Amino acid sequence: MSRDHHRPMTPGDRFFDGLTGGVDPARVREAADQAATLLVRGARAGDDPGVAERVVHLAEDEGLETIAEVWAGSPADTLAGCLWRLFLLRSWVYADPDGAARQFEAGRQGAQVARVVAGVADPPGPAEIKAMIDEVLRGVAGADFADVLFRAAAFARVVATGRAHEPGIPGEDVRRMLHLSEQLESAGHLELSHPLV
Repeated sequence: MSRDHHRPMTPGDRFFDGLTGGVDPARVREAADQAATLLVRGARAGDDPGVAERVVHLAEDEGLETIAEVWAGSPADTLAGCLWRLFLLRSWVYADPDGAARQFEAGRQGAQVARVVAGVADPPGPAEIKAMIDEVLRGVAGADFADVLFRAAAFARVVATGRAHEPGIPGEDVRRMLHLSEQLESAGHLELSHPLV
């Protein structure tokens, strides 16, 4: 039995002219990286302590959805990707400070070193957890960026450990928080060797 094979038709020059919509992913990534760099460098360049507070409250003022549109698709090893993960972590803490405190408390014994690096006051109540995550984000404006990433990673690791020991929390939620911790920690190591800021 014989089958005729045809070469696929190639689009002519005008084929792409008729397509509308869609954005070049490379340009989106470039814009996200530029926005992140301008935010961090601008925050670090000034002596205004109010800048650090504006960085901390960026997600509240602009909306997490707006930040997500710009940075959510950025790889974890980029400045934009790091900022997205930091703001996402802060938004979760503020949305559920009681749960965050409970999960952190549950994970403290299983993640001793991470607990110390995270630097949460003892005992870790909702107010202490919120204060710690705000302090971490303030560091974007002035602290060593690797330290910011390592503290956030340590916090997420303790929470992931707590989630693993808390009944009723799906395994997927544990894995997500652990993955977030690993991404932030990896970015911290990258920051030490090839600064993102």
